[in-house]
Amino acid sequence: MSSFWNKKEENNRFTYNFSSFKKVSIIAVLMTGLTINVGFAKANHKEDLNKIFHVYVGNKYIGAVSNEKGIQEIIASKEKEMSQQYKELSIDASSGVKIIPEQVFSNETKDAETLEKFEQSLVAQAPAFTLFVDNKPVVNLKDAKSYEDTIRMLKLQYVSQQELNSLYANQQSTNIPPLQSGETRLLEVAFKEGVTGVTQKVAPDAIVSPEEAVKYLMTGSLEQETYKIQSGDVLGSVAQKHDLTTAELLALNPDITADTVLQIGQALNVTVAKPFVTLELKQEKKVKDTISFKNIVKEDPTMYKGEKVIKQQGVDGKKETTYLLTTENGTRTSKIASEEEILTQPVDQIEVVGTKVISSRGTGEFAWPAVGGYISSGMGQRWGEFHRGIDIARPSNYNILASDNGVVVAAGSSGSYGNRIVIDHNNGYTTLYGHLSSINVEVGNVVEKGSVIGIMGSTGNSTGTHLHFEVEKNGALENPLSYVGR
Repeated sequence: MSSFWNKKEENNRFTYNFSSFKKVSIIAVLMTGLTINVGFAKANHKEDLNKIFHVYVGNKYIGAVSNEKGIQEIIASKEKEMSQQYKELSIDASSGVKIIPEQVFSNETKDAETLEKFEQSLVAQAPAFTLFVDNKPVVNLKDAKSYEDTIRMLKLQYVSQQELNSLYANQQSTNIPPLQSGETRLLEVAFKEGVTGVTQKVAPDAIVSPEEAVKYLMTGSLEQETYKIQSGDVLGSVAQKHDLTTAELLALNPDITADTVLQIGQALNVTVAKPFVTLELKQEKKVKDTISFKNIVKEDPTMYKGEKVIKQQGVDGKKETTYLLTTENGTRTSKIASEEEILTQPVDQIEVVGTKVISSRGTGEFAWPAVGGYISSGMGQRWGEFHRGIDIARPSNYNILASDNGVVVAAGSSGSYGNRIVIDHNNGYTTLYGHLSSINVEVGNVVEKGSVIGIMGSTGNSTGTHLHFEVEKNGALENPLSYVGR
């Protein structure tokens, strides 16, 4: 039994080994076939790969094309077109374009659609020199020379080329001549803001000329905005519409005034200049100035109040002053005297004024109204008529004197008296002085006792040079001899 079973076991082992051999052989055959197929597939797939081109404009993906030739043709066409329009600029349409190739099994691209989209997105650019103000781009110029021209033209808005040339020459010189009287010298011209320039590429239509750049930098606008007057408009309403005051609107339109009648359709400038830059000028100026004389007033109690006498005539002095001047965009912001030299000292004017007050009220005591003389005729009947006063003749001089303080109430010609003066002494008395050759006072004058009021003469009903003198008290005649007896 055991032998039987031993043989059977051996047979079984053989059978198992044979089966294993068959499996290994089959796998080997399969693997050999697989290796041949993979190699064959690799060879065939390499031949099936296609190249396509992904197109970007800036960071924007446009699409893919099967051939980059169409892209290059569009770029060349764009550059040619823009170069004809902007002949002085170097046009570049390719700087923002990126073409990235890729190998793919399928070359399904929409060339026509992608090329059309690319052409619409393509932007031509040109190298420019951008002017920055405080690190902010403001205006684009063609090149560095245009930038320098713009800076120079900005300065020439407020100074002359000759002044700029002199400034540059003085900055290079160590021997600057002294400033002469009447001369102004430019010391510095600079922007208060930081003004710089950087080369970069921009759209050609963003590049302006130096003249346009200057206008824009000074006003904040390339075009002047105007407003046409409509029915019902007045200056105030137009100003309010544009956030202006009436004064600002008038300043923008110097040809009109507050009284101007506005006409429908009339154009008014409503553009307020908002400059991007402030040009500061520093200058020194030497001028001859006048030192005004002082007027010294001295009082004299011996002179009557109202009387004035120039005792010493005033004379202005002279000085030479050097000023430091600062202006911003043409507006003076400071003027400081840095140096002063006196050329001639001024001479004070001395004026003497009287303080003596004349009373308009008489003292009640009358003085002889002439300088000497005698009574040639008394008061009373004479030649069939009543003589109202006394006559005084043959004086030492012909001055007629006020007999007492008072106010002149009459001065002029009066019938038989000729030239006569009447003084009211404001105490009930009045005095009359007749036949004068000339009168030195006017009605309303306050006169002092003993002051000269006229000159003796022979006007009116008179037979010779003399003074006719009358005295009244409360309207009634008094004999003058009772008051001025000799």
